[in-house]
Amino acid sequence: MRAAVAISQSAEDPLACLQVREEPEPEVPQGWTRIRVRAAALNPHDLWTLRGVGHPADRIPMILGCEASGVTDDGRRVLTHAVIADPAAGGGDETLDPGREILSEVHAGTFAEYVVVPDRNVVPLPDSLSFEQAACLPVAWATAYRMLVTRAGLRPGQAVLVQGASGGVSAAAIWIAHALGARVYATGRTPDKRQYALEMGADQAFEPGARLPERVDVVVDSVGEATWKHSLRSLKPGGAIVTCGATSGASPDAELQRIFYLQLRVIGSTMSTLEELQGLLALIDSHGPLPRGLIDRVLPLERIGEGFAALASGDHLGKIVITV
Repeated sequence: MRAAVAISQSAEDPLACLQVREEPEPEVPQGWTRIRVRAAALNPHDLWTLRGVGHPADRIPMILGCEASGVTDDGRRVLTHAVIADPAAGGGDETLDPGREILSEVHAGTFAEYVVVPDRNVVPLPDSLSFEQAACLPVAWATAYRMLVTRAGLRPGQAVLVQGASGGVSAAAIWIAHALGARVYATGRTPDKRQYALEMGADQAFEPGARLPERVDVVVDSVGEATWKHSLRSLKPGGAIVTCGATSGASPDAELQRIFYLQLRVIGSTMSTLEELQGLLALIDSHGPLPRGLIDRVLPLERIGEGFAALASGDHLGKIVITV
């Protein structure tokens, strides 16, 4: 089968480490399901693997790809839950399992004609979603859902600030917060990114660091150092900042005096549970359709290098989808 494989790792030239080549079709262990992949989406995690960040060299070569949609051998339209873990080991939450992984870390990923996943990771694909749309949901969109619903407990009528509006999680957070009945503010570095935030459902979009019309209940921040001060100062007393990443740096000034005096909550969040992915699908079913801005471009597997180049440069608004 054809697959996109990380054949080496390089911080300086990660795209040179990517190769589309023939790979053996995967065996199907007991309790696992084979899926004929129709679409899979790119994520920063794939680029980190090529750069050698968080992925041991002894697991190279590795078929990349963390999420996908496709068809099982018995003809079911499905998408994959990306987290492979034991809920019991995490006290009922598989994201807290110390041994959790996502596809392409230990087991081969989704940029291939076939992928195999545990039976519990096979999720029915609603007829209202295309394969390309569904491929975008298990990582960034389910992560944003967990951040807002489970971790922050967002309620209708509250106000939300989403930092870095054009990122995958951030764009998803805008749409989800709007669907949940919140007032949504977003920041973006360029006019195009601010316009994109409005198209995804933001009520207003601002330059980074701008004063907002009001202090907010929740901030979604995956940027880190560059936005942390603004995020904390945008919260009303008792508000919460939820973080799932730190693309601009991981060591901001914590501003502990502000945190304890205003009784702010700083909440970490990683990926999602199966139930949260199902909750996201239910939300989309009741508040859809998904915006056209969900997908930036769709490329065939043989042109995946173009997709990685766009991901690395930030030259995209929305998800980059690969068809197989």
